[in-house]
Amino acid sequence: MAAAAASSPPPAAITCRAAVAWGPGQPLVMEQVEVAPPGPMEIRVKVVSTSVCRSDVSAWQSKAQPDLFPRIFGHEASGVVESVGEGVTEFQVGDHVLTVFIGECKSCKHCVSGKSNMCQKLGLERRGVMHSDQKTRFSIKGKPVYHYCAVSSFSEYTVVHSGCAVKVGSTVPMDRVCLLSCGVSAGLGAAWNVANVSKGSSVVIFGLGTVGLSVAQGSKMRGASKIIGVDTNPEKQEKGKAFGVTDFINPDELSEPVQQVIKRITDGGADYAFECVGDTGVVSTALQSCCDGWGVTVTLGVPKTKPEVSAHYAFLLSGRTLKGSLFGGWRPKSDLPSLVDKYADKEIQVDDLVTHDIAFNDINKSLELMLENKCLRCVIHMAQLDN
Repeated sequence: MAAAAASSPPPAAITCRAAVAWGPGQPLVMEQVEVAPPGPMEIRVKVVSTSVCRSDVSAWQSKAQPDLFPRIFGHEASGVVESVGEGVTEFQVGDHVLTVFIGECKSCKHCVSGKSNMCQKLGLERRGVMHSDQKTRFSIKGKPVYHYCAVSSFSEYTVVHSGCAVKVGSTVPMDRVCLLSCGVSAGLGAAWNVANVSKGSSVVIFGLGTVGLSVAQGSKMRGASKIIGVDTNPEKQEKGKAFGVTDFINPDELSEPVQQVIKRITDGGADYAFECVGDTGVVSTALQSCCDGWGVTVTLGVPKTKPEVSAHYAFLLSGRTLKGSLFGGWRPKSDLPSLVDKYADKEIQVDDLVTHDIAFNDINKSLELMLENKCLRCVIHMAQLDN
């Protein structure tokens, strides 16, 4: 058996369908792409389900990096290992996995510190290539097609570094657990790891999308007594209640700044504020909504424009804290399996965040729904959906 395994041919390139963006904001085009075999310490994954995250849409619309097109977006995904590259011992063909947009090498300064999930070797990839050799694994007629966050799950097959994948049980529903590879985990972790929400505290959440609702869920599980949801979409009020929101504010219906309303109903400001919109102006509003002395503001959103945050120094001098959060502070390989277990044991809500199930052929519909604010998470099914 060992001799037979040793003599088996290495993985070859394969051709599959992928939804390719040819330019900023242009509709995705279903193309036949060539997917290279996995390199050393990489795995090739057959994508089963992928959900559309707001950051996919923001990056797709952005004109900041026009040279990174054509490009395959997508990063919230589940799949099955199709082949493994040289040196991979953690995964075998047939394993069920989640892809993650930041990895964990377990050997760099940050990984061994236990204080950070900002892996120095497998951190957020912004140049449209793989971490290992700065090259792409996708091509069309010999020309490179760029990656997104070193995942690119809007493709029937993709190649990821083995440090950017997490093994999950074969019984977990892959069309729902994919949400744990970004949005749900980011929100829960912001409440539990980054802010460390305490029992009896007051929380305000700006933006009740998937991430914001997950912050609410995490805050409720921690015993927060008041969870205020702020959103301009009135339909979010009922949805918020299901995830723990106790009070709802629509800024468009106010005759005064929202931070003044929050300070009034929280007796001077919330203990914790979370910015889940992707707007640096809202970061300043969230900071102003916190209380003096110990108020903590956590920003999770990815801004489309104006990346600089502006805040009066007096808010910081008064004891308020502004913190950033990437993937909720979770270390993917060390921490994500416990979240998957919580989902399997029905301790955390995930399924109710999926508002649409869409076939891969109709992926552009999911982008339209996100732009029109008519969805939370659209799950894209690579296999044909039954009508």
